[in-house]
Amino acid sequence: MKTHISLNVSNIEESIEFYKKMLAAEPFKVRSDYAKFDIADPPLNLTMNQVKFEKGGSLSHLGLQVESTEDVLSIGERWTNNGLLTLDEMPTDCCYAFQDKIWVSDPDGNSWEVFTVLGNTEGKENPPSACCTPSNEPAGISGASKSLCC
Repeated sequence: MKTHISLNVSNIEESIEFYKKMLAAEPFKVRSDYAKFDIADPPLNLTMNQVKFEKGGSLSHLGLQVESTEDVLSIGERWTNNGLLTLDEMPTDCCYAFQDKIWVSDPDGNSWEVFTVLGNTEGKENPPSACCTPSNEPAGISGASKSLCC
């Protein structure tokens, strides 16, 4: 089984460059208005269609769940080394789970997280912090939000 995600993008060339860095892979197919990444790990079929649009839809964010904090840090380091701006949330308590995560945003403002779940916080006396709710945009990270967890 493989997840398929199709994104509308405003500039196919910018998006290809971003996703090459984020996924550490070359696109499988490229056309003037289309690109496809076919990734084995994680199993992902990501396509992009260049179209004109005024704003995004109701998508909150996208994520890659990994096994450990070490995996989160490794991917975050690769993103940083590839010139992507990141935002660390380590550790964070949101969406009824204690997590370590790092965020990055694509050229059209789609937020991606790489994260690991460290434990369940549901039923604890202290409610979790605000979840999946955009807050102030960190300096220098266009389109990213400080707290977009889940």
